[in-house]
Amino acid sequence: MMFKPTHLLRRLMALMLATTATWAAAQDFPNRPIRLVVPYGPGGVTDINARTLATRLGEILGQSVVVDNRAGGASIVGSDAVAKAKPDGYTLLLTSTALAANHILFKKIPYDPVKDLMPVSFVSTVPTVLVVHTNVPAQNLKELVQLARSKPEAMNYGSAGNGSGNHLTTEVFLNTTGLKVQHIPYKGGGAVMADLVAGQVTFVFAVLPTALPFITSGKLRALGVSSAQRNPALPDVPTVAESGYPGFNVAEWVGIFAPAGTPAPIVEKLNNAINQTLKHPDVVARFKSLGADIVGGPPSALDTYFRSEVNKWTRLAEQVKFEAANLLQQLGFYCSLPPLSLSWESMHREVHD
Repeated sequence: MMFKPTHLLRRLMALMLATTATWAAAQDFPNRPIRLVVPYGPGGVTDINARTLATRLGEILGQSVVVDNRAGGASIVGSDAVAKAKPDGYTLLLTSTALAANHILFKKIPYDPVKDLMPVSFVSTVPTVLVVHTNVPAQNLKELVQLARSKPEAMNYGSAGNGSGNHLTTEVFLNTTGLKVQHIPYKGGGAVMADLVAGQVTFVFAVLPTALPFITSGKLRALGVSSAQRNPALPDVPTVAESGYPGFNVAEWVGIFAPAGTPAPIVEKLNNAINQTLKHPDVVARFKSLGADIVGGPPSALDTYFRSEVNKWTRLAEQVKFEAANLLQQLGFYCSLPPLSLSWESMHREVHD
């Protein structure tokens, strides 16, 4: 009597074949260069993290890791490119705080960062430091706040772009101090730092890796770090909390994501390679010199942290009322995307230009 496979058996056989194919693909991975998308221009914290990792990571994987700067749309352009890429491990996103916060700033973004991207590895946390040009007559944070209150029309602050970590950190600071200062968004951390050094911007909450060379060379003055403790790279610079604003504690984070649906064996292989890279003496020394803290760990660690960040920024938006009128006042005409309702579930799927 001839055996006839049942529908269930066919499905099991198909599943076994798919599993075998996935395992085979993971064994062969990678067999061509990997593209590491940074959704900002060169010179910012994400770009520095990416370039610090790329060479050693490529050596461990046996293939080149190419950093691809895709600036624009408050990191939305680069993030969307990865969210829509083939989930095969060859296109990755190295990003930061904005991925968890853009939903409070924009009503319509073309991807869902929780559903369309999957965590690969935590990379680092990076404190920010409030820096001013040396021609600004403020030697400490208290004097800067007094200056902003006496001459608000003469003050402005720069950021790496709408929705960037330093934009959000500054808005938290302004809400804490009750200040109103004009926001000038740039396309990346490198661009805003160039104008700050040139004296075109009053102050920036800059990530430490970007700001440190300018501080040590005397081109910029550091007034306060945003983290809860002083940073070893700047031991004489007080925290914002120490300077009269207890409880102020904001740090930027960096992580690597892949398109949703990337096979688990490939994600595991990437995660292992990234963690090996983060332990390499040269990489450790580089991060330490920049004042950044290496994190690493399994994908689940980044997943848990990322979801907590989404919730944190949603709560913050409610506290500081990042609503339509308020956002338009804060962002002015720099942003062509409409402000968003605060419901995470209400995120729209199409791009609004």
